[in-house]
Amino acid sequence: MVSVVATALPTGANAHFAPEGQVFIAILPSGTSPQALGRIHPIAPGLLSAAIGDVPPAQTYLDISQGNRVDDELYTGPLPPLGTHGLMIRGWPRVVARADSAPADLAPGLLATTLKAHGKLIVASTKLGLPSLVAANRHGLLARAYTRPDVSRCFAFVCVRNVSLVQLGRLTASLRGNDLLIAIERPPPAPHQQLTIGIAGRGFHGNLTSDSTRLRGYVLSTDIAPTILRRLGVAVPSQMTGEPIRSEGSREVGAVASLGRRLATIIDRRGPVIAVSALIWIAVAALAALLSRGALARPALKMLALSGTYLPSMLLVGAALEPSLGVERLIVLLGAPLLAVATLVAFPGFRSLAVACAVTVLAFAIDVIAGSPLTPLSLIGPDPGLGVRFYGIGNELEAALIPMVLVGAGAALASWHPPPTARSCAVAFVAVAVVFAFVFGFGRFGADVGAVVDLAVGGAVAAAVVSGRRNLALLLGAPLAALAALALLDLVLGGNAHLTRSVLDAGGLHDLGDVAERRLRLSANSFSRGVDSAPLWLAALCIVLALWQRHRILGWFAGKPALRAGFLGAALAMLVATLANDSGALLLEVGTLYLLLFAGFAWAQAGMTPGGGESSSLDEGPKRHA
Repeated sequence: MVSVVATALPTGANAHFAPEGQVFIAILPSGTSPQALGRIHPIAPGLLSAAIGDVPPAQTYLDISQGNRVDDELYTGPLPPLGTHGLMIRGWPRVVARADSAPADLAPGLLATTLKAHGKLIVASTKLGLPSLVAANRHGLLARAYTRPDVSRCFAFVCVRNVSLVQLGRLTASLRGNDLLIAIERPPPAPHQQLTIGIAGRGFHGNLTSDSTRLRGYVLSTDIAPTILRRLGVAVPSQMTGEPIRSEGSREVGAVASLGRRLATIIDRRGPVIAVSALIWIAVAALAALLSRGALARPALKMLALSGTYLPSMLLVGAALEPSLGVERLIVLLGAPLLAVATLVAFPGFRSLAVACAVTVLAFAIDVIAGSPLTPLSLIGPDPGLGVRFYGIGNELEAALIPMVLVGAGAALASWHPPPTARSCAVAFVAVAVVFAFVFGFGRFGADVGAVVDLAVGGAVAAAVVSGRRNLALLLGAPLAALAALALLDLVLGGNAHLTRSVLDAGGLHDLGDVAERRLRLSANSFSRGVDSAPLWLAALCIVLALWQRHRILGWFAGKPALRAGFLGAALAMLVATLANDSGALLLEVGTLYLLLFAGFAWAQAGMTPGGGESSSLDEGPKRHA
């Protein structure tokens, strides 16, 4: 390995690097804020997702070096203590062995090795510490650059060094031609998920983003290596899953800081806003039933069901306003019940359930079609702060919206006058499932592959139940056909969804196996973590009781075969989602909750309608069996 001594270069002495230019990776002091970075005007500001979940700082640098990352739970054992010894990384063999243990194509040091293969050197300054990992090659070896504090150039294509904010200003002033400066806040000793990042150079004038996040002001640690390689005209290896960073719009440092504050509050607010509101609604409904000696039990349960249905849409309002905790709590706590009352008054019977489901589903559909400006910032959104998903709908929304789509469609059909035929209802279920599978699954919109499978299964089941045709081939083929259609659309229209990047771009059966193993292991981990979770045990108990009393529960849908079909389709869809998703426990909890709410609404409506239901019933008409 070569040790490089960097000295100051006179003007024009770096011409041999043209046209690619040089790339400087400046490691800033821990605690550098976007506002502090924003005072250096040429820099485009942003936030960096340092990892998936909480990991040690060394993992962030390794992820940068390999342009890829996975959940820390998928590694065998923790990251070993690392350090530098001359031109070597101490503990590197254990780093490689640990990367090989994960079900992914991880290659620590891939950035340096790729650069070297194209005749381009990356060097790390002396006394850099853990950030030297960015410059290590696949063998854990380093090229060193001995620099003075005032030196702004070095004899290498890529230079990694510590920089103060004062030095950063001088370094940006020295950029010329196609040079690029990437400034990254040093991860603190404690786990940290968001770091300040800034990029200066030709083409960077607004706030940072990438196709990995599609969130203006937010990029990934794995995006840095592809950005460097693209700048230097080097092809990005297939093992790198990051996307090149770019800037969009005008430079708004305040917007980046506001985004950071909002992302930092999402996890902490979910309990006080969502859980507390739900518990208060349940307590009020129970108290009303108790004090009225059961007379208000059914109206209270209908209010509870509609409030829960409107809850996600109220969280979109909170994302738009970005209020304080108290205000956001009031928006949800009072807003959802007020909408529920207005809906019950304006739309009697099952029409109120259909309207509530339609409002919430359409609100998120419109938002994801518009580019998900609010969904990622809502308390039930994908939560970019965790470092997993950054646009479209996440697991919580998948578990809430899928039952709403199918049950809402069933409620609308059950309230339709004149009653539609069984065949019309079957066609309606399939059409609704196809439309929302596209909206929530297409890469440029919701980008949730699980929603495609869930809706395909749920729509097929609902259509089969309402039409009386038990077509096993349809039930089994629907999800496969939906996935194939999604993949085709994604390739033709350039959606660049998770399905395309992780499955269709996989290097073979081994990589496809890695994708399946990651999902299965994460799903299993979600259940193992939930062993002490009261909501998970409560959901399991409710499922057991529901299976025991299934005939009685289905009796609440008597006279409403379309609604019954939508409910059964939603139940099967949630079963598939639980088994196939990497957050199976979460989907089981949320999906069970919404199915309980909808079953409760059916019970309440059946008891409030003479004869156990509204007079409308499906005119099934003559059936033709294949």
